[in-house]
Amino acid sequence: MIEVQKLRKQFGVFTAVDDISFKVKKGEVLGFLGPNGAGKSTTMKMITGFLSPTGGSVRVCGEDVVKSPLAVKKSIGYLPEGAPAYDDMTVDSFLRFIANIRGYHGAEKTKRIENAVQKANLESVIHKTIETLSKGFKRRVGLAQAILHDPPVLIMDEPTDGLDPNQKHEVRLLIKEMAKEKAIVISTHILEEVDAICDRAIIIAEGKVKFDGTPKELEAMSDYHNAIRLTLDGYPSLNAEKILGELSTVNRVEFESGGDEKTSYQIFTENPDEAVKQISHLAQEQEWLVDELVIEKGRLEDVFRQLTLGEMEGQKS
Repeated sequence: MIEVQKLRKQFGVFTAVDDISFKVKKGEVLGFLGPNGAGKSTTMKMITGFLSPTGGSVRVCGEDVVKSPLAVKKSIGYLPEGAPAYDDMTVDSFLRFIANIRGYHGAEKTKRIENAVQKANLESVIHKTIETLSKGFKRRVGLAQAILHDPPVLIMDEPTDGLDPNQKHEVRLLIKEMAKEKAIVISTHILEEVDAICDRAIIIAEGKVKFDGTPKELEAMSDYHNAIRLTLDGYPSLNAEKILGELSTVNRVEFESGGDEKTSYQIFTENPDEAVKQISHLAQEQEWLVDELVIEKGRLEDVFRQLTLGEMEGQKS
Protein backbone atom coordinates (compact mmCIF):
# COMPACT_ATOMS: atom_id res chain seq x y z
CA MET A 1 0.00 0.00 0.00
CA ILE A 2 2.92 2.36 0.76
CA GLU A 3 6.39 1.93 -0.76
CA VAL A 4 9.14 4.35 0.26
CA GLN A 5 12.46 3.92 -1.55
CA LYS A 6 15.66 5.79 -0.66
CA LEU A 7 13.69 8.90 0.26
CA ARG A 8 15.69 12.09 0.84
CA LYS A 9 14.82 15.68 1.65
CA GLN A 10 17.26 18.55 1.90
CA PHE A 11 16.59 22.13 2.96
CA GLY A 12 19.67 23.94 1.68
CA VAL A 13 22.67 22.19 3.22
CA PHE A 14 20.54 20.53 5.94
CA THR A 15 19.45 16.93 5.28
CA ALA A 16 16.15 16.34 7.08
CA VAL A 17 15.49 12.85 5.66
CA ASP A 18 18.43 10.73 4.61
CA ASP A 19 17.88 7.66 2.39
CA ILE A 20 14.84 6.16 4.18
CA SER A 21 13.18 3.00 2.79
CA PHE A 22 10.19 1.01 4.12
CA LYS A 23 6.89 -0.56 3.07
CA VAL A 24 3.48 -0.70 4.76
CA LYS A 25 0.97 -3.44 3.95
CA LYS A 26 -2.82 -3.49 4.16
CA GLY A 27 -3.89 -4.35 7.70
CA GLU A 28 -0.70 -2.93 9.23
CA VAL A 29 -0.31 -0.05 11.70
CA LEU A 30 3.18 1.43 11.57
CA GLY A 31 4.36 3.58 14.47
CA PHE A 32 6.80 6.26 13.37
CA LEU A 33 9.00 7.34 16.29
CA GLY A 34 11.85 9.72 16.84
CA PRO A 35 12.96 12.84 18.73
CA ASN A 36 11.77 16.26 17.64
CA GLY A 37 13.65 17.21 14.49
CA ALA A 38 14.31 13.58 13.52
CA GLY A 39 12.45 13.85 10.18
CA LYS A 40 9.11 12.17 11.01
CA SER A 41 6.79 14.98 9.90
CA THR A 42 8.92 15.72 6.84
CA THR A 43 8.69 12.06 5.76
CA MET A 44 4.89 12.09 6.23
CA LYS A 45 4.59 15.29 4.21
CA MET A 46 6.49 13.67 1.34
CA ILE A 47 4.32 10.52 1.47
CA THR A 48 1.19 12.66 1.22
CA GLY A 49 2.57 14.90 -1.53
CA PHE A 50 2.68 18.00 0.68
CA LEU A 51 6.46 18.24 0.12
CA SER A 52 8.45 17.16 -2.92
CA PRO A 53 11.37 14.81 -2.21
CA THR A 54 14.93 15.78 -3.06
CA GLY A 55 15.60 12.17 -4.01
CA GLY A 56 14.07 8.72 -3.95
CA SER A 57 10.43 7.80 -4.52
CA VAL A 58 7.10 7.16 -2.82
CA ARG A 59 4.29 5.01 -4.20
CA VAL A 60 0.85 4.85 -2.60
CA CYS A 61 -1.56 2.16 -3.80
CA GLY A 62 0.71 1.70 -6.82
CA GLU A 63 0.74 5.40 -7.81
CA ASP A 64 3.84 7.60 -7.75
CA VAL A 65 3.36 10.63 -5.47
CA VAL A 66 5.24 12.99 -7.79
CA LYS A 67 3.86 11.71 -11.12
CA SER A 68 0.24 11.12 -10.01
CA PRO A 69 -0.36 13.46 -7.06
CA LEU A 70 -4.17 13.63 -7.37
CA ALA A 71 -4.56 9.85 -7.57
CA VAL A 72 -2.42 9.51 -4.44
CA LYS A 73 -4.38 12.17 -2.54
CA LYS A 74 -7.63 10.35 -3.30
CA SER A 75 -6.20 7.27 -1.58
CA ILE A 76 -4.91 9.06 1.51
CA GLY A 77 -6.50 10.43 4.66
CA TYR A 78 -4.04 12.88 6.23
CA LEU A 79 -4.06 14.30 9.75
CA PRO A 80 -1.21 16.83 9.78
CA GLU A 81 0.68 18.15 12.77
CA GLY A 82 -1.50 20.67 14.61
CA ALA A 83 -4.73 19.60 12.80
CA PRO A 84 -5.10 22.89 10.87
CA ALA A 85 -8.67 23.98 10.03
CA TYR A 86 -10.64 27.17 9.31
CA ASP A 87 -11.31 28.63 12.75
CA ASP A 88 -14.36 30.69 11.73
CA MET A 89 -16.22 27.64 10.38
CA THR A 90 -18.43 25.41 12.50
CA VAL A 91 -17.49 21.74 12.68
CA ASP A 92 -20.47 20.92 10.44
CA SER A 93 -19.63 23.54 7.79
CA PHE A 94 -15.95 22.52 7.77
CA LEU A 95 -16.79 18.85 7.20
CA ARG A 96 -19.27 19.83 4.48
CA PHE A 97 -16.50 21.86 2.87
CA ILE A 98 -14.17 18.83 2.99
CA ALA A 99 -16.91 16.58 1.58
CA ASN A 100 -17.41 19.00 -1.33
CA ILE A 101 -13.68 18.98 -2.08
CA ARG A 102 -13.77 15.18 -2.05
CA GLY A 103 -16.58 15.27 -4.61
CA TYR A 104 -19.52 14.07 -2.50
CA HIS A 105 -23.06 15.39 -2.95
CA GLY A 106 -26.59 14.77 -1.70
CA ALA A 107 -27.33 11.72 0.44
CA GLU A 108 -23.82 10.31 0.01
CA LYS A 109 -22.32 13.55 1.33
CA THR A 110 -24.62 13.55 4.37
CA LYS A 111 -23.89 9.90 5.09
CA ARG A 112 -20.12 10.43 4.91
CA ILE A 113 -20.27 13.41 7.28
CA GLU A 114 -22.51 11.64 9.79
CA ASN A 115 -20.22 8.60 9.79
CA ALA A 116 -17.08 10.70 10.37
CA VAL A 117 -18.77 12.71 13.15
CA GLN A 118 -19.91 9.53 14.89
CA LYS A 119 -16.48 7.84 14.67
CA ALA A 120 -14.69 10.94 15.97
CA ASN A 121 -17.34 11.55 18.70
CA LEU A 122 -18.07 15.13 17.60
CA GLU A 123 -21.86 15.16 18.06
CA SER A 124 -21.69 17.52 21.05
CA VAL A 125 -19.74 20.24 19.17
CA ILE A 126 -21.09 19.85 15.64
CA HIS A 127 -22.54 23.40 15.54
CA LYS A 128 -19.70 25.14 17.39
CA THR A 129 -17.05 27.19 15.60
CA ILE A 130 -13.66 25.52 15.47
CA GLU A 131 -11.90 28.45 17.17
CA THR A 132 -13.98 27.84 20.35
CA LEU A 133 -12.98 24.17 20.63
CA SER A 134 -10.41 22.68 22.96
CA LYS A 135 -7.16 21.29 21.55
CA GLY A 136 -8.54 17.76 21.92
CA PHE A 137 -11.73 18.49 19.99
CA LYS A 138 -9.77 20.29 17.24
CA ARG A 139 -7.66 17.15 16.93
CA ARG A 140 -10.81 15.06 16.56
CA VAL A 141 -12.13 17.41 13.85
CA GLY A 142 -8.85 16.79 12.01
CA LEU A 143 -9.35 13.06 12.43
CA ALA A 144 -12.92 13.30 11.09
CA GLN A 145 -11.81 15.07 7.89
CA ALA A 146 -9.04 12.48 7.41
CA ILE A 147 -11.44 9.50 7.51
CA LEU A 148 -14.45 11.13 5.83
CA HIS A 149 -13.77 9.54 2.43
CA ASP A 150 -12.86 6.13 3.95
CA PRO A 151 -9.38 6.08 2.38
CA PRO A 152 -7.31 2.88 2.06
CA VAL A 153 -4.26 4.70 3.51
CA LEU A 154 -4.18 6.85 6.66
CA ILE A 155 -1.23 9.08 7.58
CA MET A 156 -1.63 10.64 11.03
CA ASP A 157 0.85 12.93 12.75
CA GLU A 158 0.39 12.65 16.54
CA PRO A 159 -3.29 11.55 16.33
CA THR A 160 -3.83 11.54 20.12
CA ASP A 161 -2.00 14.80 20.86
CA GLY A 162 -4.07 16.93 23.25
CA LEU A 163 -6.64 14.23 24.03
CA ASP A 164 -7.56 13.21 27.56
CA PRO A 165 -7.05 9.56 28.59
CA ASN A 166 -10.63 8.55 27.67
CA GLN A 167 -10.38 10.23 24.27
CA LYS A 168 -7.00 8.59 23.63
CA HIS A 169 -8.55 5.21 24.36
CA GLU A 170 -11.42 5.90 21.94
CA VAL A 171 -9.08 6.99 19.15
CA ARG A 172 -6.82 3.98 19.67
CA LEU A 173 -9.81 1.65 19.43
CA LEU A 174 -10.91 3.42 16.24
CA ILE A 175 -7.44 3.06 14.70
CA LYS A 176 -7.32 -0.66 15.52
CA GLU A 177 -10.79 -1.13 14.05
CA MET A 178 -9.93 0.74 10.83
CA ALA A 179 -6.58 -1.03 10.48
CA LYS A 180 -8.24 -4.25 9.31
CA GLU A 181 -8.91 -2.72 5.89
CA LYS A 182 -6.24 0.00 5.69
CA ALA A 183 -2.54 0.74 5.83
CA ILE A 184 -1.96 3.21 8.66
CA VAL A 185 1.11 5.24 9.62
CA ILE A 186 1.09 7.23 12.86
CA SER A 187 3.83 9.32 14.37
CA THR A 188 3.82 9.52 18.13
CA HIS A 189 5.90 10.55 21.12
CA ILE A 190 3.85 8.25 23.36
CA LEU A 191 5.76 4.99 23.56
CA GLU A 192 2.87 3.13 25.21
CA GLU A 193 0.90 3.83 22.03
CA VAL A 194 3.34 1.66 20.06
CA ASP A 195 2.60 -1.32 22.27
CA ALA A 196 -1.15 -0.53 22.33
CA ILE A 197 -1.94 -0.22 18.61
CA CYS A 198 1.10 -0.73 16.36
CA ASP A 199 2.08 -3.93 14.56
CA ARG A 200 5.46 -2.46 13.67
CA ALA A 201 7.67 0.44 14.70
CA ILE A 202 10.28 2.51 12.92
CA ILE A 203 12.58 4.76 14.95
CA ILE A 204 14.43 7.50 13.12
CA ALA A 205 17.06 9.99 14.29
CA GLU A 206 18.86 12.59 12.21
CA GLY A 207 16.79 11.50 9.23
CA LYS A 208 18.03 7.89 9.32
CA VAL A 209 16.25 4.65 10.27
CA LYS A 210 17.66 3.32 13.55
CA PHE A 211 15.16 0.49 14.08
CA ASP A 212 12.49 -1.28 12.04
CA GLY A 213 10.66 -4.17 13.67
CA THR A 214 7.81 -5.26 15.92
CA PRO A 215 7.11 -3.70 19.35
CA LYS A 216 8.13 -7.04 20.94
CA GLU A 217 11.48 -6.92 19.15
CA LEU A 218 11.92 -3.36 20.41
CA GLU A 219 11.10 -4.40 23.98
CA ALA A 220 13.56 -7.30 23.70
CA MET A 221 16.38 -4.78 23.15
CA SER A 222 15.78 -3.38 26.64
CA ASP A 223 18.18 -4.33 29.44
CA TYR A 224 15.05 -4.92 31.54
CA HIS A 225 13.42 -7.38 29.11
CA ASN A 226 12.46 -10.45 31.19
CA ALA A 227 13.85 -8.87 34.35
CA ILE A 228 11.75 -9.39 37.48
CA ARG A 229 10.49 -6.51 39.56
CA LEU A 230 10.00 -7.43 43.23
CA THR A 231 8.32 -4.90 45.53
CA LEU A 232 7.97 -5.62 49.22
CA ASP A 233 5.86 -3.87 51.83
CA GLY A 234 8.03 -2.33 54.51
CA TYR A 235 11.79 -2.70 54.76
CA PRO A 236 13.20 -6.25 54.84
CA SER A 237 16.50 -7.14 56.45
CA LEU A 238 19.60 -5.58 54.94
CA ASN A 239 20.74 -8.92 53.49
CA ALA A 240 17.63 -9.30 51.23
CA GLU A 241 19.58 -8.19 48.17
CA LYS A 242 22.37 -10.65 49.03
CA ILE A 243 20.15 -13.71 49.49
CA LEU A 244 18.14 -12.90 46.34
CA GLY A 245 21.43 -12.83 44.43
CA GLU A 246 22.33 -16.29 45.77
CA LEU A 247 19.36 -17.96 44.03
CA SER A 248 20.57 -20.34 41.30
CA THR A 249 18.51 -18.68 38.53
CA VAL A 250 19.52 -15.10 39.38
CA ASN A 251 22.38 -13.33 37.60
CA ARG A 252 22.29 -10.07 39.54
CA VAL A 253 20.06 -7.91 41.73
CA GLU A 254 19.67 -4.13 41.73
CA PHE A 255 18.11 -2.19 44.59
CA GLU A 256 15.65 0.17 42.88
CA SER A 257 13.83 2.19 45.54
CA GLY A 258 12.86 2.32 49.17
CA GLY A 259 10.15 4.99 49.43
CA ASP A 260 6.49 5.00 50.50
CA GLU A 261 7.23 2.22 52.98
CA LYS A 262 8.00 -0.14 50.10
CA THR A 263 11.26 -1.68 48.89
CA SER A 264 11.84 -2.62 45.24
CA TYR A 265 14.45 -4.72 43.48
CA GLN A 266 15.21 -5.49 39.83
CA ILE A 267 16.27 -9.12 39.47
CA PHE A 268 18.03 -10.15 36.25
CA THR A 269 17.78 -13.74 35.04
CA GLU A 270 17.83 -15.86 31.91
CA ASN A 271 14.98 -18.03 33.17
CA PRO A 272 12.28 -15.65 34.49
CA ASP A 273 9.55 -18.27 35.05
CA GLU A 274 11.77 -20.46 37.20
CA ALA A 275 13.21 -17.41 38.99
CA VAL A 276 9.71 -16.25 39.93
CA LYS A 277 9.08 -19.63 41.58
CA GLN A 278 12.33 -19.43 43.54
CA ILE A 279 11.68 -15.84 44.61
CA SER A 280 8.13 -16.71 45.75
CA HIS A 281 9.46 -19.60 47.82
CA LEU A 282 12.18 -17.40 49.33
CA ALA A 283 9.65 -14.68 50.18
CA GLN A 284 7.55 -17.24 52.08
CA GLU A 285 10.61 -18.50 53.97
CA GLN A 286 11.67 -14.96 54.91
CA GLU A 287 8.08 -13.92 55.68
CA TRP A 288 8.33 -10.95 53.30
CA LEU A 289 5.08 -9.17 52.42
CA VAL A 290 5.13 -9.16 48.62
CA ASP A 291 3.36 -6.20 47.03
CA GLU A 292 4.42 -6.96 43.45
CA LEU A 293 6.25 -9.74 41.61
CA VAL A 294 6.17 -9.26 37.83
CA ILE A 295 8.21 -10.13 34.77
CA GLU A 296 8.95 -6.94 32.83
CA LYS A 297 8.36 -6.80 29.07
CA GLY A 298 11.09 -4.21 28.64
CA ARG A 299 11.40 -0.45 28.97
CA LEU A 300 10.78 1.22 25.64
CA GLU A 301 11.98 4.58 26.96
CA ASP A 302 15.44 3.14 27.63
CA VAL A 303 15.67 1.60 24.16
CA PHE A 304 14.46 4.82 22.56
CA ARG A 305 17.15 6.81 24.37
CA GLN A 306 19.86 4.29 23.45
CA LEU A 307 18.90 4.45 19.78
CA THR A 308 18.46 8.22 19.51
CA LEU A 309 20.05 10.22 22.32
CA GLY A 310 23.66 9.95 21.24
CA GLU A 311 22.68 10.94 17.71
CA MET A 312 20.47 13.81 18.82
CA GLU A 313 22.52 15.25 21.67
CA GLY A 314 22.38 19.03 21.68
CA GLN A 315 19.10 19.13 19.73
CA LYS A 316 15.64 19.66 21.18
CA SER A 317 14.23 16.32 22.21
